[in-house]
Amino acid sequence: MKSIADFVKKERKKAGLTQEEFALRSGLGLRFVRELEQGKETVRMDKVNQALAMFGMEAVPGKIDREDL
Repeated sequence: MKSIADFVKKERKKAGLTQEEFALRSGLGLRFVRELEQGKETVRMDKVNQALAMFGMEAVPGKIDREDL
């Protein structure tokens, strides 16, 4: 989850958006955006994909990188 958190935070900042602005534009709650960017392990995948969709991306099944565990 950390790599998704880092990606969202980096792309949000690159777009010049605050967490509040990103939450409004993506239709997500500010609390969710904060937790996502902090790498919280128990976030809803539908909301993760809603956030990633802002950057033309989506989470898909893939191999586990043991370094992330």
